[in-house]
Amino acid sequence: MSTPEISFEFFPPKSLEASFRLWDTVQVLAPMAPRFVSVTYGAGGTTRELTRDAVATLHKSSGLNVAAHLTCVNASRAETLEIADQFAEAGVKELVALRGDPPKGDGSFTPHADGFANSVELIEALSATGKFNIRVGAYPDPHPEAPNAQADVDWLKRKIDAGANEALTQFFFEAETFFRFRDACQKAGIDGDLITPGILPIENWKGARSFAKRCGTHIPTWVDDAFEKAARDGREDLLATAICSELCTDLLEGGVKRLHFYTLNRPELTRDVCHALGVQPKTILENVA
Repeated sequence: MSTPEISFEFFPPKSLEASFRLWDTVQVLAPMAPRFVSVTYGAGGTTRELTRDAVATLHKSSGLNVAAHLTCVNASRAETLEIADQFAEAGVKELVALRGDPPKGDGSFTPHADGFANSVELIEALSATGKFNIRVGAYPDPHPEAPNAQADVDWLKRKIDAGANEALTQFFFEAETFFRFRDACQKAGIDGDLITPGILPIENWKGARSFAKRCGTHIPTWVDDAFEKAARDGREDLLATAICSELCTDLLEGGVKRLHFYTLNRPELTRDVCHALGVQPKTILENVA
């Protein structure tokens, strides 16, 4: 089993305390030499400015290859492309292009009157600029709005054809879920190497379970049972590390070369899993103080 290439997702801080947490997370994970790190948008585009500021700061001071999330929510085409141009001018050439979740309280996504109707239109426009490496989302378990699993495969094919360079999947709990999705994508003409599994190290099972239900991720009974027992024994962290490490190992043995970790700005479990996979710390980047 070869050592994987890794990447990390962070979210932008909303307070001074959260800013310190983000920077602590960067310090812990930067020695893993990720091929990139990404910074998310909040639901409904609520952290647009925070994302822009966090991306600019990380790009300038961390020495990491930083990717910015960009969505279609609550913005016109001109406004969205202006934000993309601001990233490019700051030297950020990596984007994660997503439709985005609707604002809290809205039942479904409604395009801005002058905005992009969906992620494919956004990807086409970004690709036409020639300025960016574009990553997109993918869904091994059906997206809550998808009529069936094949619809997610077909939609990913449209994203790739529109100019996307790589797909980062929603998290899942069993390797077979990813392999089924990858096989279906390959059957549809998508290069399986373009699909990178998204991994969620479980810092808090109650929160992870709630998140999984919202985004349509299947929750195996055995995971529920295992965390219930681990909570009684006070061994949640040990179980979380074991489950995540085993999932990643299964993926690597199945031919996966890259892993993308959703860190939730809590780096210790992600670091421990990376160590278990043979990802050894490099010399700490000079600019990470």
